[in-house]
Amino acid sequence: MTVPDLCPCCSGKSFVACCQPLLAGRHAAASALALMRSRYTAYVLRDAAYILRTWHPSTRPAHLDPHTMVAWNGLEVIGAAEEGTGRATVEFKARANAAGRMLLLHEKSRFALENGQWLYVDGEVNEAVDQAVDKPGRNSPCPCGSGRKFKKCCGP
Repeated sequence: MTVPDLCPCCSGKSFVACCQPLLAGRHAAASALALMRSRYTAYVLRDAAYILRTWHPSTRPAHLDPHTMVAWNGLEVIGAAEEGTGRATVEFKARANAAGRMLLLHEKSRFALENGQWLYVDGEVNEAVDQAVDKPGRNSPCPCGSGRKFKKCCGP
């Protein structure tokens, strides 16, 4: 695994100043939003151990195969709300490429604070779009809608 310069969670911060300390276990997420961003980064990096470690035991699967994870390549946080009772929600949209298809996931995730640790509980999928796309040229606009060139966004 190569260490990215910018954090994959799209915070605009460097990876080592953003999600890397969480994934390495040096810090716990300070908020549900920070946990959601770090979990997204873990999906990008295919860090199944971190994803499972930060998943609430009541809903956590027994196993995740990193080889079956899609290539996530864009995150947009829509909103986050802490409910004051150790519960919080984070709404986001995430983009991925899988076998020549562009995927868009729009989810409202639920989190719980237990023993000082935020954990992902579950999520309500508002929209999941799966559409075939022809691979654009490197200098073409990215089909994800970011407005950037494909080579600087979702391209290889």
